[in-house]
Amino acid sequence: MTGDSAAPSSLDRVFDALSHPYRRRILLLVSEDNPRDEDEFSVVELATEDDDLELLTTELYHAHLPKLAESGYIEWDEDIHSIRRGPNFDEIAPLLRLMDDHQDELPDGWP
Repeated sequence: MTGDSAAPSSLDRVFDALSHPYRRRILLLVSEDNPRDEDEFSVVELATEDDDLELLTTELYHAHLPKLAESGYIEWDEDIHSIRRGPNFDEIAPLLRLMDDHQDELPDGWP
């Protein structure tokens, strides 16, 4: 890929989606059960002990869930509070499985 106007590759989108721990955790939760109501996993499950839960909630609704939905990895229905695998989920699933299977070999911060 050359130049600034080139669209990101699917691999770039995968790594971008996986670049934040909250998005990794959301994707892993969605990969376990589908469809998945947001209420089935709480903000607390995504948070670390250092996280501000109110800020995390805001980030989820205004950044992480929209980003994953825009990439097509999830379908997020804000009205009925459900999250399910999106049309592009199969693009990211093999890497999620690989990383989850080898989580003891990955640096701190996984998922």
